Amino acid sequence: MYCAHFDAKRCLSCHWLSKPYAAQLSEKQQQLTSLLAPFNTPELLVPVASSEQGFRYKAKMVVLGTVDAPMLGIINAQGESVDLADCPLYPAAFAPVFALCKAFISRTNLTPYDIASRRGELKFILLSQSLHSGRFMLRFVLRSKNCLASIQKHLPWLIQQLPELAVCSVNLQPLPAAVLEGEEEILLTEQSVLAEQLNQIPLYLQPQSFFQTQPAMAASLYQTAADWVNELQQVQGQFKHIWDLFCGVGGFGLHLVSPEQQLTGIEIAPKAIASATRSAAELGLTKVNFQALDSTAFAKAAERAPDLLVVNPPRRGLGKPLCQDIERLAPAWLLYSSCNAQTLAQDLSQLSNYSLVKVQLFDMFAHSSHYEVLTLLKKLD
Repeated sequence: MYCAHFDAKRCLSCHWLSKPYAAQLSEKQQQLTSLLAPFNTPELLVPVASSEQGFRYKAKMVVLGTVDAPMLGIINAQGESVDLADCPLYPAAFAPVFALCKAFISRTNLTPYDIASRRGELKFILLSQSLHSGRFMLRFVLRSKNCLASIQKHLPWLIQQLPELAVCSVNLQPLPAAVLEGEEEILLTEQSVLAEQLNQIPLYLQPQSFFQTQPAMAASLYQTAADWVNELQQVQGQFKHIWDLFCGVGGFGLHLVSPEQQLTGIEIAPKAIASATRSAAELGLTKVNFQALDSTAFAKAAERAPDLLVVNPPRRGLGKPLCQDIERLAPAWLLYSSCNAQTLAQDLSQLSNYSLVKVQLFDMFAHSSHYEVLTLLKKLD
């Protein structure tokens, strides 16, 4: 992938872009092999490669410049404002939407927020697109409600220009700190969710619910998990009860469960749980129970293990307390999806009663050192 911003050293976010993509993938596989070497890892499966550009369906853009000449991008290490509306990581459909956002900023007199002076109103533009429908969710992160009326007044113009806009909202982030978004979300459209569909599984994304930045790779990740579990059940028999901890909008659990099986999904965010529950209902799943709870607290209070435990923690990993409860509960099988191989290795050292059966790398974040890992673990006899 060629990027003029990287070539000019204006933006180095894709810090591995100077390496050929095949070399990037090989280096990631080598790093993963090294991290998992202490755990008697079977041979790692072939990594799942990413598209090299146009794969990122979620943009987080700092709003810079002026009302008359707004910019969407970053402030780089040199303190320069860099417009990334033409960033090749995004699909082609993002560029005209960014252009409309700039026109909307000027039309509504939305002053870009200035960190140094702590003046201005608009801090970020957050844009997501559904791979399935091509529709968009657009969020304006504001310092206050001062410009809310102006946004509401001119929103019909934006929707007329962009009929693919499904969801639009304002997020209030009043703190003068490097925090992406605040707790309060003000919905501006009748529709509150962006519909996605991966592998014929409906998923619903609300403004503050987490979803992978690369839906094509997420689909591959979920399908691989389903394939591994199906292969396992052909030998072991069908699991009666599955837990999905850190379940988000239900991506893993809904791919794994059949109508005859029980699924318990746990996620701290109520809006994500509402989305997962809606998806389960559409699929006609009646033995599914999604709950808005802390995953570590849920496991600590549990007395009986599921047949299969699925975990997809944030970058910090499971942590010692949750690993201890997994050891205590001792589910026969553990499916662990990680976005941080270092914390995965730390957690595996705590899960001494489990052995690795399968490991596969998914290159969710091309041109960077980050990647996703899917592992299948079996409880030792």
